[in-house]
Amino acid sequence: MRGHPAEHHTTARVWQLVALGGFFSACFLAAALGSAFTSMSVETWYPTLAKPVWTPSGKLIGAVWSVLYTLMGLSAWLVWTRGFFTFLSREAVWFSLQLLLNVSWSALFFGLRSPGLAVINIGILWAAILVTTILFWAVSRPAGYLLMPYLAWVSFASVLNIMIWRMNC
Repeated sequence: MRGHPAEHHTTARVWQLVALGGFFSACFLAAALGSAFTSMSVETWYPTLAKPVWTPSGKLIGAVWSVLYTLMGLSAWLVWTRGFFTFLSREAVWFSLQLLLNVSWSALFFGLRSPGLAVINIGILWAAILVTTILFWAVSRPAGYLLMPYLAWVSFASVLNIMIWRMNC
């Protein structure tokens, strides 16, 4: 016996909210892992580095990343609602890869204190974000738009990373 259509709608809505929470959780787990690596050196080693005068404050960087992780989670959820974010789908693989590269940047830059290795990583990260954005755009334009600030920020962060590396070689 089938349930009432309103029950089906409510159940589907609950699952959508659970999935949204899952995507936010995945993104903020990446944020927490990156933050764990960052905390290893942000108050000791990082202040000793020569940096461009236009380097943003730690508070601004943290605020921007909070917004970006939220946008990433929402973007992935939009792709999932269209049925394209499934286990080992291109969209899921590229999204997961860019999250992994995001965390590994913090591990390289702050954990290993290696701005040079981080430059290589951030270049690969930028490319992975671009591919993810293109794949998401093909499924849902809003999902693609939501990743564009992330791509812009990582473009800026790439230049900053290169400058810090060059100024401290």
